[in-house]
Amino acid sequence: MSAPAPPVFKIAPGIQSYDWGKKGSSSLAAQLAEESVPDFQVDENKPYAELWMGTHPNCPSRTGSGLLSEYLAAHPELIGDAVLKRFPDARNGDLPFLFKVLSIATALSIQAHPDKKLAEQLHKSKSDIYKDGNHKPEMAIALTPFRAFLNFVPPAVLVRNLLAVPELAAIVPSSAVSSLAKAAGLSDSPSLSDAQKLEEKTAGDEEKRALKEVFSALMSANEDDFKPQLEKLVKRYKAGDLKDGESKEIADLAVELEGQYPGDIGVFCVFILNVVDLQPGEAAFLGANMPHAYINGNIIECMATSDNVVRAGLTPKLRDVDTLVSMLTYEAGPSTAQLLKPQEWHHDPSTLLYDPPIAEFSVLRTHLAKDEVTTHAAVQGPSIAVVTNGGAQLSWTPGEVDGDVQVTKGDVLFLGAGQEVKIQALQDVEIFRAFVEA
Repeated sequence: MSAPAPPVFKIAPGIQSYDWGKKGSSSLAAQLAEESVPDFQVDENKPYAELWMGTHPNCPSRTGSGLLSEYLAAHPELIGDAVLKRFPDARNGDLPFLFKVLSIATALSIQAHPDKKLAEQLHKSKSDIYKDGNHKPEMAIALTPFRAFLNFVPPAVLVRNLLAVPELAAIVPSSAVSSLAKAAGLSDSPSLSDAQKLEEKTAGDEEKRALKEVFSALMSANEDDFKPQLEKLVKRYKAGDLKDGESKEIADLAVELEGQYPGDIGVFCVFILNVVDLQPGEAAFLGANMPHAYINGNIIECMATSDNVVRAGLTPKLRDVDTLVSMLTYEAGPSTAQLLKPQEWHHDPSTLLYDPPIAEFSVLRTHLAKDEVTTHAAVQGPSIAVVTNGGAQLSWTPGEVDGDVQVTKGDVLFLGAGQEVKIQALQDVEIFRAFVEA
């Protein structure tokens, strides 16, 4: 009979280098990897984008003896009976969630993630592009000031932008603009002031159909049509020439994005998608079939275990515009609609719970000042925790294997189901913990 597995132990995550990542030691992902990824040394000329913590085969975490997934398959008690029953893949040691730290220097692609049914269809028909059949709802928690595109602006805001920005209007058929204006409760030939009165109105069915028509026309525009308009737009904004109804913040962002992705149709998404700025600790949840793109900053990210991405702009990678246009829900509305407010966990002010409306994951954020102590009650499922700042002593008892471990910035831990853990701060410490309960 094998010895019982310790309920808490360090694991080695993986580090991913993508062009949009922050370079060298300016990347928080790289800083954390220096502590936890064996034999990793920072190359100051290389961009480091993502620290992966989990069992996804593209970049799996490891124990001292092999893959984390293999260890969990051999010790199913660490996953827990309820999670094993709810998520069949967990019997193979596959966690239902993938946990990440992202360090973003330049914008990621305009993208969305398919729901479960579409993911299965895409994996079956285009397995070379869509590598698995799982959906990918995800949550982002800001570690530093963070900017992102999150979902479509309210219909009347888009009408306002189409009226205010001639270069945008030049590549969207006037019939589509009229349909959107009428659906938004405006006349077929609305004024700028009329549109501004309805800017907080969310999209109903008619608005969604009209918004799809506008978005499809824009993202499918011929290069010969949109590139001259993009050049005119950027030239005008660089000269400081803003028309009535235009925003300097949006103009500056358009210039920034065009500098990163010259001649890319995705730059026009500054007028179509909400630009959201999050401060540390603030979070957003992105459900399936919702357009988004991260622009800059450092975040904690958690998602269902998948790597499915459908792209349409701000990228040199493969674009699947037809799939993206057809899959989106067009749930347009104010930027605040995607924000997720955390709650105290078990009445502990040092620990906040970020609990999105999906089964695969939730995330805890614990912040303690030096010498402060808290206890994480037992979670009836597996967890992965990362120390993003400071250091602490973790201890656990009672159990088959009592023990303790000291952790510092960059350490990544696996915590088994059903184990209470005491945390004592050796210095100011911040720990994020992703978990699943069935």
